[in-house]
Amino acid sequence: MDFAVTVQRQRAFFQTGATRRVESRCAQLERFSAGLERNESALLAALQADLGKSPFQGYSTELGLVQAEIRHALRHLHQWAAATRRRTPWFVTPARGWVQPEPFGVALILGPWNYPVQLLLTPLASAIAAGNCVVLKPSELAPRTAEAIRALVREDFAEEFISVANGGAEMAEALLRERFDKIFFTGSTRVGRVVMAAAARHLTPVTLELGGKCPAIVCGDAPMELAARRIAWGKFMNAGQTCVAPDFVLVQRGVRETFVAALKRTIQEFYGDNPGQCEDYGRIVNVRHFERLVKYLGDGKIVHGGAQDASDLFLAPTILAEVAPDAPVMQEEIFGPILPVLEFDQLDDALATLRNRPTPLALYVFTRDRATEARVLAETRSGGACVNDVVSHMIGTGLPFGGLGESGMGAYHGWAGFDAFTHQRAVLRRATWLDTPFRYPPQKLSLSGLKRAFGFLMRD
Repeated sequence: MDFAVTVQRQRAFFQTGATRRVESRCAQLERFSAGLERNESALLAALQADLGKSPFQGYSTELGLVQAEIRHALRHLHQWAAATRRRTPWFVTPARGWVQPEPFGVALILGPWNYPVQLLLTPLASAIAAGNCVVLKPSELAPRTAEAIRALVREDFAEEFISVANGGAEMAEALLRERFDKIFFTGSTRVGRVVMAAAARHLTPVTLELGGKCPAIVCGDAPMELAARRIAWGKFMNAGQTCVAPDFVLVQRGVRETFVAALKRTIQEFYGDNPGQCEDYGRIVNVRHFERLVKYLGDGKIVHGGAQDASDLFLAPTILAEVAPDAPVMQEEIFGPILPVLEFDQLDDALATLRNRPTPLALYVFTRDRATEARVLAETRSGGACVNDVVSHMIGTGLPFGGLGESGMGAYHGWAGFDAFTHQRAVLRRATWLDTPFRYPPQKLSLSGLKRAFGFLMRD
């Protein structure tokens, strides 16, 4: 695939103005939605083959969320794309100012393997809504899903509008050598640095959705059964391969045994006595990641789970206790079904632990006390946060989803997704029937006179 030619063709198509009309964008979103529905069976089968996702899991965590994003964009696109009036200073009176949202042009979207439909096609919906042309790069680690996505795109969109580049790291590197007008990347912090460096060569704006070790704090006053149920749901969904999954738990010492017991019961209720036979429990994506995760099992005491089957890439939901803070499992993002449970005595101790760590993509706190909630939110930093829940802040279109620091930059979902692929162009139109000589040389005022007049002239 000659990417220089692809980008050139897309840029030529964009410059025709074909993607700018809101009605055209809506039509393409409708086509996109219909294509997803028509290809639903193929996509769900591909997700099951690549990641062991059941059709229920495939729809609820992938296709359904993309469809919801499309429907939301269709309902609100005319509002998002409309120019908004802004005030102008007296200095330029009579004048009118406004901000006109405009598409960047040709965008590159690089998707990950863990949610290979949702995390590639949700940004695509935003890019289409914003009026861009797009090159999609699915992850090669979910090859069947990548092929299913390419088939969908080829069936529904012209290549000069949307194209798909399937391949490995070499293909991604080749794409990053081209000049795009926007790059959207979801993946690891390590690769995010590579993407940002490549974008810097062309001064291309980026949105980076990265990862990090997302902590969950369970305070002594929290409802233990509820906390265990919600943490287990967020942690072991997709076999732990979720960027906002709770990566470790800090639980107050006095309730640790109660919480761990509740967590064990919850895992058994969710996945049965043999999680390997449960259709709601997924598989590790490949041998390399499986072997990486198995090594973590030696970093603490296994108090639940630990069963594994390399031939099936199965690793059971596992709870680790007695984990040292400097153990490898506490230094690297786990991205798998292993949950270290650590203790703290006072909230000060938990907050001190988190302050010494890189900024996570998400932070979770379980407490009934509003003062504790407020303190945790005030004294920590994260891309997003949930109080008495996990993961749910990224579901839906009302809240922007994004990282901070090492967990990423920029945000998307709903209006934030439209903005991620949009340039806010400031426009001022000034009348021609009045042209005061004040601003032209030679100067008419002394500096002291200018200072007195400036407050009035710059007031809007």
